[in-house]
Amino acid sequence: METSWRAPWLWRVLLWVSRPLAALVCRLRVSGEVPPGLRGGPLILAANHVSPVDPVVLAAACQVVGLAPRIMATGGIFQAPVVGAVMRRCGHIRVDRRTARVAQALPDAAAALAANSTVLVYPEGRIGLDPWMWPERGKTGVARMAAMSGAPVVPVAQWGAHAVLPYTSPTGIVGSVLRAMWRRPVVWVRFGEPVDLSGLTGSAGARAMRATDRIMEGITVTLAPLRADEPRAPRFVDPTRPVDVSRVRRRADRPG
Repeated sequence: METSWRAPWLWRVLLWVSRPLAALVCRLRVSGEVPPGLRGGPLILAANHVSPVDPVVLAAACQVVGLAPRIMATGGIFQAPVVGAVMRRCGHIRVDRRTARVAQALPDAAAALAANSTVLVYPEGRIGLDPWMWPERGKTGVARMAAMSGAPVVPVAQWGAHAVLPYTSPTGIVGSVLRAMWRRPVVWVRFGEPVDLSGLTGSAGARAMRATDRIMEGITVTLAPLRADEPRAPRFVDPTRPVDVSRVRRRADRPG
């Protein structure tokens, strides 16, 4: 087993490339920081998911703050020609949702954390479909990873990427990219304070659920300053993005 993971040269190059690539389609603004004591890993970055362009935006933001995370991504990406080989070569972690292999993602992530890696994960497990675009209720995987590894969880909030690529990408991606290059919307990424996961009681399942709620609240609190002037409905609405209220989290300022 690895004792200390180092980002492969290909992933370091792609992280460097991600910044000018993001600059073509948006004006990236990165705020907050990861405490120096956490940078050497193990570390979990838990981010909200708003657009298909999120991986590029978050890679660029991580390059700004000096992190090279291993990304937990859907298994379909690993099966794609060229891209799949790149994902494997870069050391990213496969998540085969809705298959018998999905359970393998958790031990794979735990092994990565045991090697002092930084792991980037979307706790929502999908692009969020909350009508007001606040973080949804999360899956318990991140909480279980933290419990297994003892790794701290840093929330990462992003806002504005939904104005770069629509939900239905890659359908119509050429036109979407050209429009984004013309408008270059502002996209914000903010690294928040580590989530306090201490003092949780109950069964393992109950602790995981309570920890997940704390993680999602941490992302929400980190996100709030980025959209202070649009706290309810977002100004930019992606007409291709469906709405699903089944996983809406309760918030004191939520409409209705």
